[in-house]
Amino acid sequence: MYGYRCEYCRGTVRPRRIARESFKHRLGFIILEDVTIGVCDNCGNRYYNADILRTVHEIASGKRPAETTAVIPVAHVTPAG
Repeated sequence: MYGYRCEYCRGTVRPRRIARESFKHRLGFIILEDVTIGVCDNCGNRYYNADILRTVHEIASGKRPAETTAVIPVAHVTPAG
């Protein structure tokens, strides 16, 4: 599944186990823990297979339950002026 060339720098995409990877979905943010993704060994670009993206969509849309929910702080920043 891995070992292909990075589309940006032509490095090699290798599997890497990531403790926490966040995804922005149109329905909200999803965090997957202990997930293996593809990471370019040269530039660090991340690659996600279809199973990972499907899981993110299922959790965001409520088709698959999340194991836990985290509170994310949100704030507005006043422009300097």
